[in-house]
Amino acid sequence: MLSKSLALLMLLISLGQDAVTGYEDQLSLGGNLFLINRQYTITADYIPNDLVMPNVARSSASVLMRREAAEALEQLFAAAKAEQNYTLTAVSGYRSYQTQNNIYRRRVKNAGQQTADLYVALPGASEHQLGLAMDVGRRASSRLRASFGNTPEGRWLAENCYRFGFILRYKAEWVETTGYGYEPWHIRYVGVEHAQRIQALNIPFEDYIALLREAQRAQTVPQGETP
Repeated sequence: MLSKSLALLMLLISLGQDAVTGYEDQLSLGGNLFLINRQYTITADYIPNDLVMPNVARSSASVLMRREAAEALEQLFAAAKAEQNYTLTAVSGYRSYQTQNNIYRRRVKNAGQQTADLYVALPGASEHQLGLAMDVGRRASSRLRASFGNTPEGRWLAENCYRFGFILRYKAEWVETTGYGYEPWHIRYVGVEHAQRIQALNIPFEDYIALLREAQRAQTVPQGETP
């Protein structure tokens, strides 16, 4: 992983002089760059107002995402089919606060608190509630297992999802930062511009947001002063 100073330098170069200030809306709730994790949560009443069902293979009758993310997912799945003849499957998209609560409680009951906390977000702490995340499987099996990362489809997804605005959110080497175990099936939409940068920097989303904030502070320091 790049050092923080080098990553910040690379980000500032790629952003240009005035780009950071234009991302404030994206960093807020409802924006593509909104950070949600164990530390940053949302309330039970948040429901995106533009949820749609992407026109892709899916494992259930109702798999929803926000419109922009859904359109990008359609392009991603179409490219997997056209380029490699891989059929990807949408397994789980938007989840309400209550649905996430039910999933978390069931995992605690079946696997224990420690395992549940490593792989399942608490209600209010799940990217799925944003409508920007999708769990992806393959046609042969839509079950979500770490072994998906070693399949041809899983490797292709990890190497190419950024082209369509998605990032692989929970890599094995990022557990300390993200707080979650390895999930090669979980992709998060951030938009092509940011996905390309995150792919190039090879850093967790938390670190990318921190760098954006630091770049923003650096660009707002009056000339002649030091941050």
